[in-house]
Amino acid sequence: MYKALVMRPEKCTDCSQCEMMCSYELTGAFNAPKSRIKIFSFHEPDRNVPFTCTQCEEAWCMRACPVEAITVDESTGAKVVSEERCVGCKVCTIACPFGTINYDFDRGKVTKCDLCGGEPACAKVCPQDAIHYINVDAMGHQRMKDSAELIE
Repeated sequence: MYKALVMRPEKCTDCSQCEMMCSYELTGAFNAPKSRIKIFSFHEPDRNVPFTCTQCEEAWCMRACPVEAITVDESTGAKVVSEERCVGCKVCTIACPFGTINYDFDRGKVTKCDLCGGEPACAKVCPQDAIHYINVDAMGHQRMKDSAELIE
């Protein structure tokens, strides 16, 4: 059984700590646009939803990649983009139904959450406890449905 990031939107205050720490872990600079986790803020007050790659079991991004640059990290189950193999074609960004793979124009490569090698910085730094890294029974779409049912 793998662990996964589980978001608790009702606790998110849009403080951006998760985005800042993610970008710092990846680039060594606090730069939210470089973060692999994003916060979607609704127009309603206090409706914020942190989101990132759900590490789908079927991983359409991985299947779509023509150069096999996305592989599974066996220790975490994360779908990881190989910097060396990625040619920046962006086919995986089109294949991802959740829009959680992004193109980094500076590097000409795609980026996505890799769970920080099993120590996700976003979960560690969230002051409101809105992001958890826990054992889960389901991944990808099913996990999103399960989480949505908890909120209702």
